[in-house]
Amino acid sequence: MSALVRLAQRVAELFGLSRQEAEQFIRNGWVSVDGDVVERPQHRVDAERIELDPDARLEKIEPATILLHKPPGFDAIDGPRPAAALVTPATRWNDDPSGVRLLQRHFHRLTPLVPLDAGASGLMVLTQDGRVWRRLVEDAALIEHEYVVEVRGRIAPDGLERLGHGLAFDGRILPPCKASWQNETRLRFAIKDVREGQLRGMCAQVGLEVVSIRRLRIGRIGLGKGADGAMPAGAWRYLPVGEKF
Repeated sequence: MSALVRLAQRVAELFGLSRQEAEQFIRNGWVSVDGDVVERPQHRVDAERIELDPDARLEKIEPATILLHKPPGFDAIDGPRPAAALVTPATRWNDDPSGVRLLQRHFHRLTPLVPLDAGASGLMVLTQDGRVWRRLVEDAALIEHEYVVEVRGRIAPDGLERLGHGLAFDGRILPPCKASWQNETRLRFAIKDVREGQLRGMCAQVGLEVVSIRRLRIGRIGLGKGADGAMPAGAWRYLPVGEKF
């Protein structure tokens, strides 16, 4: 029996590659050991079957940004039921149009961004990309979000106008936003810099009780639609390379 060696060493020997090239192919998910993709160059191998995908390319792998449809009852940023736990290879949306190859490295050190009430559902962002972090954190007050809010009760006579401009929440005067009726029980908000509990508080001030909240869009990025409709709750997709919030 031969001695155990690092996978990168064996790949370099088998396919006439430099050690650096072998390590890059492995990290980028192009190498399998007995039929299973292994992304760790330090993985130890003996007599296993080592294969290099015929489509393998020496390309830079961008850090991943994941767009999750958070169901109600999960915590977006902090809390006992983190929505990040829903992001697994098995829950990737079947209609993900991004074309990004799934890699195990995409599930490491994902940072959840952009608060969303635990009781709300809709678009949530998790990223490994510092550029996305800076955009969504440092420019948070400049980015418009779109929500659909289901309500019950009778709105005050000037309620819709006040929702758009003139309310205060948590000790601050709220900037103008766009509020309109989507149907008899659903309001649509296009709004910036939303704080936790703000939409419920705004609706309460005009006589409405919130039944549910769903975030449809952050900046230019929406939940996404496929052949079978919108991305379902609990599923996720990649933010395609080149698309920005």
